[in-house]
Formats: sequence, C-alpha cells, structure tokens
Amino acid sequence: MDLSDSTVAQLLIPVEDLDRAVAFYRDTLGLRFLFTAPPQMSFFQVGGVRLLVGVPAADQPRQRGSQVYFQVADIHDVFRTLAGRGVKFAVSPHVVHRTATTELWLAEFRDPDGNGLALMSETPKRA
Repeated sequence: MDLSDSTVAQLLIPVEDLDRAVAFYRDTLGLRFLFTAPPQMSFFQVGGVRLLVGVPAADQPRQRGSQVYFQVADIHDVFRTLAGRGVKFAVSPHVVHRTATTELWLAEFRDPDGNGLALMSETPKRA
C-alpha cells in the first residue's frame, strides 16, 4: 500500500506571528477561518484542503514551506482584489504555459513571513 490514492488533507505554513498571519490569511486573502488552537495554530479551509498556519515550537527549525498555489477562476479579478488589500505581487498575472486549448496563468506573492504563495488559473486559450 502506498500514497497513490491519497489526497492532501492539510498543509502547514510556518509563521512567526500568529495574530498577524490570521489577519493576513483571513482578512487580506479572504480564506475561510475555521478555528485557532492557542497558542500557536490557526486553521483555514481552502476547497478540500485544510491550511494550518502555525508558529513552530521554540526547539524546531525556522524553515519555510513549499509554495502554495491557490487555484482561482478569474485570476485578474482576484489579483485586483488582493492588490487593493495591500498584497504585493512579484509580477502581474502572466501566462506560463499554453496547450492547444488552455493557458495556465500565475501571479506570485509572499505572506508577511516570506512564505511563497501564488494565484493560479487555467483558462480556455484566447483567440
């Protein structure tokens, strides 16, 4: 038995300041806040995945996680909304891959702790 039929249930994003992180993920990004487990963990629902935003214990290394990609239907609309809320994007939404029928768009940004985040949208190819 292996992980071939598994799904990702939860991701951890390590942060330094839990209150600042909750405000960013809940208020700035608009993720659905589930609950806080004081003193170091808060949880959000992102589609079928639970996102744990947490402060590592003092004896754990301060490492950054992998980039988290949020799939959205309209990347330009979400980009404008988040930029209006103060999110600083590395670049505007741009096409990173084309097939015969689709375009894959990305727009990368960081949370207040420097964790890599991105908007991602796969859309029908423009004429």
